[in-house]
Amino acid sequence: MTDRRIARKEYYSIGEVCELVDLKPHVLRYWETQFPVLNPSKNRSGNRVYQRKEIKLILLVRKLLYEEKYTIEGARQRLEAMRREGDRSESAQEALEDATVQMLRDELRQIQALVDPEGE
Repeated sequence: MTDRRIARKEYYSIGEVCELVDLKPHVLRYWETQFPVLNPSKNRSGNRVYQRKEIKLILLVRKLLYEEKYTIEGARQRLEAMRREGDRSESAQEALEDATVQMLRDELRQIQALVDPEGE
């Protein structure tokens, strides 16, 4: 994992988002067809641009699919249930926090490997 901190800016390109959430662009574009909530706007050139709230939702979808092992349909239903319960933004924030913790752990492991390459 690379440095995936979400910098404070208004809009992010698909490449930046893919690096932040550790996905390939084609996966993200596919998810946009499957999850109506993932609907980035486009800039004047017609390129997708994402806001911070959309990145949080992408991380939530990623968590549902990859960690909690939901199917696409199951994740779509879970997102809708979260929306009805008013829990989606809180869950998206938790997904962001989980991703941040994982990134920090990975970075610490890399630092530890540099400091103590033999694992002693």
